[in-house]
Amino acid sequence: MKVRRPFVKGALSGELELQARWFAGEFGRDFCGTEGERVRIVQFGIWNRTAGPDFVEAAVSIDGAEPKRGAIEIDPDVKDWERHGHSQNTDYEGVVLHVFEHRGGDRVFSRTKMHRLIVQVQLSPVENRGLADGALARAGRCAPLLAAQSLEQIRLTLSEAALFRFQRKATALHRTGDAHGENEALYQALAMGMGYPNNQLPFRLLAQRLPLRRLSQDPDGAEALLYGVSGFLPAPDLSVLPLEARVHVRGLWQRWWPHRVAYQSLQVPQSVWRLGGQRPANHPARRVGALSVLVRHWRALRRLVGAKDWKRLAKILCGMTHAFWSHHYTFGSPASPRPIALIGRERLEELLANSLLPFAGDWEKLSTLRTRDHNRRSRIAATRLLALRPDAKKLLSEAVCQQGLLQLYEDFCCCDASDCAHCPFPEQTAAARTIPVV
Repeated sequence: MKVRRPFVKGALSGELELQARWFAGEFGRDFCGTEGERVRIVQFGIWNRTAGPDFVEAAVSIDGAEPKRGAIEIDPDVKDWERHGHSQNTDYEGVVLHVFEHRGGDRVFSRTKMHRLIVQVQLSPVENRGLADGALARAGRCAPLLAAQSLEQIRLTLSEAALFRFQRKATALHRTGDAHGENEALYQALAMGMGYPNNQLPFRLLAQRLPLRRLSQDPDGAEALLYGVSGFLPAPDLSVLPLEARVHVRGLWQRWWPHRVAYQSLQVPQSVWRLGGQRPANHPARRVGALSVLVRHWRALRRLVGAKDWKRLAKILCGMTHAFWSHHYTFGSPASPRPIALIGRERLEELLANSLLPFAGDWEKLSTLRTRDHNRRSRIAATRLLALRPDAKKLLSEAVCQQGLLQLYEDFCCCDASDCAHCPFPEQTAAARTIPVV
């Protein structure tokens, strides 16, 4: 006789097991919604390990209609949608399906903050097999074809895609430069780099509302303005903060106070900031502090970018310090016994590949750049396209290959809602040595 392990409603292990079994396809693809809808999972999506819905970039067909791309949320209990605050969280606005196991006797609806009703699916009780946490994504239909290419062929393919991406970034930067000046274009790009990957939009808003020319007029007050407009400046009652933080924040308030009325309408909405699902050192409040230091070093940085002196630029960026943020993760955290880099090697590589090198038009430097770590999106792209290549890790250590991989993933995987069935990429791969980039 089979013995089932008791399922504890709302327990983290139960929720993770549900997600793992769902991603493994254990429940199948076809379901009946709680209102009688015919639900088919066309694409299971990407397993989201950060804040937000459980699976993103999924595709779901309702009653035979064209697949709708969006996110899928999986909860042990239908009431978890409200318990966890999803109905008031804009990150869940794109959810197209709410999956759960327990419902109880009451009829409970799943609605977004904009009051859009979400289709619900209740899973049938099945044996708990205790599956382990799986991969972020599934290998695509193109993976075997890309695995058959030689190392030289795959490098050429990814290089062509990376060049397209590089030129597109350079064009966007030049257009911003035409509208606001080259300094502002680079400043906005670097600010967005501070927010990568979850807070690019609020950092861009911050840079637009506090342009470099304004901050340059008062370098000593730049940090206070950035914290005031970002909304991260702690409330005037500082008694809850450690002594060191109180001293630092009090100085910021003294500089911000004369400007608060004039800039109140420009404050970045708190709703656009994403605070969860990231390393403590990458908290956006700390990144605002790093941006203020970058502004103080602007003349030297701009001169080195113009000279394409990347070695000296890297030394300055990685060597930047801050009296408070070099030893704290947040305003309320205790001091770290060891210094914490404002801009580490991983962040430097992201800034070079996405902002500095396209701005300077230095494709040659990008082609020789090596990366020490891979962001989550590039790992997902590698799983989709390079899962069957034993040299995938080596390719990802090359910035050009990583950028090309991201471009192909965005051009094909992110635009496909058929779970690879109708994606043209595999056929293009089989028909040509190089792959056209759309």
